[in-house]
Amino acid sequence: MTPRLAVLAIVAREDQVLLVQRRNPPDAGKWGFPGGKVDFGETVFAAAERELLEETGVTARATQILGTHELILPEFHYFMVGVLCRYETGTPVAADDAMVARWVGLDALETLDLSADVAETARAACQVL
Repeated sequence: MTPRLAVLAIVAREDQVLLVQRRNPPDAGKWGFPGGKVDFGETVFAAAERELLEETGVTARATQILGTHELILPEFHYFMVGVLCRYETGTPVAADDAMVARWVGLDALETLDLSADVAETARAACQVL
């Protein structure tokens, strides 16, 4: 199986980050950043903006790469690029792969079943702003 390139759209404002509860594997039921696969010929910035809009209805401008994460499981191999995005417009509404989409305060992160590295990445994103 060939590894897949994916993006995570990391949107922070004040002390909150935009998270979604995933509908599909590999992290079904867990909370994480909106994101998905990068299409052939698409930049990671364009993919982050597209996936964010598809999953939440929120628009934001991708500004910088915040980090990377690799997920290797027997049935999945993703190399994910975390892209910091500056919020522009929209109220989060879950769509596509997301069951729920909402702003989450940094102080509430530990109450959720999070995907790997979400809490650390969320805190880093809020510090960059």
